[in-house]
Amino acid sequence: MTDQHDDASPNPRAGAHPREPLDVAGLQRRLAEFAAARNWQPYHTPKNLVAALSVEASELVEIFQWLTPEESARVMEDPGTAHRVTDEVADVLAYLLQLCEVLGIDPLSALAAKIDRNEHRFPL
Repeated sequence: MTDQHDDASPNPRAGAHPREPLDVAGLQRRLAEFAAARNWQPYHTPKNLVAALSVEASELVEIFQWLTPEESARVMEDPGTAHRVTDEVADVLAYLLQLCEVLGIDPLSALAAKIDRNEHRFPL
């Protein structure tokens, strides 16, 4: 994934599209526009997006792979590692949002429904 923000800026929305709200639908539109401008849509099939999502999730796992539980809890204290974690989280989320867009899944509704099912499956 290509970084779409200015790493030198302290403003987390510095790279945000000036007309787009920072929400799931707006981010999905930006991702779709980014892909369309590069003619990547033919490659954004569910199969390819799931594979890319898995690769990016594995890159996130790689950062934590040999850390102790205590070290993993402090991973964001090191600026270099924090940057890597943040980038990989962004990549995972980007591919997940693109997959949801292609499949017509509302990710927030899907999550809310899953939490509801889990509350029924695992009552207090």
